[in-house]
Amino acid sequence: MTTEAGRVVAARVLDVLARRGQTLATAESLTGGLLAAGLTDVPGASRSFAGGVVSYATRVKVSVLDVSAELVQRHGVISEECAVAMAQGARARISADWALATTGVAGPGEQEGRPVGTVWVAVAGPGHVETRLLALAGDRQAVREAACDAVLTLLDGILAWEEPRLG
Repeated sequence: MTTEAGRVVAARVLDVLARRGQTLATAESLTGGLLAAGLTDVPGASRSFAGGVVSYATRVKVSVLDVSAELVQRHGVISEECAVAMAQGARARISADWALATTGVAGPGEQEGRPVGTVWVAVAGPGHVETRLLALAGDRQAVREAACDAVLTLLDGILAWEEPRLG
């Protein structure tokens, strides 16, 4: 991710997780590693970022992230169900406390009958799963960056809401 806002949120999320002794993983499709790259651009990211899976191909979602073939057949890869399964799969495979997932259409054309800019993001954590459907505008790069920012902002909000209960 290259937006300044995204870098600020990434740093804050990684700091909160490090202070809590928790780890983060990523499962990316349309963002193609951009999310993991943005996280590892933060100095000290290794305190909480464990790793990620770029599952651009459907077969990688199925074989590496344990997204069921039936789920893909029934809902497609650009779906809330797939985003959740990707996040849960990354969390399990990487043994992380939290995981972020991105799946959608960056362009240039539609996919699975969904227009460019249709993106699902998911956060999975201890006793928590949350998703967002995004309708993003712009070229491929803008859609990918906005997806990264959105999923980080979603986790940031979850962590901020939980933070007072931890103290």
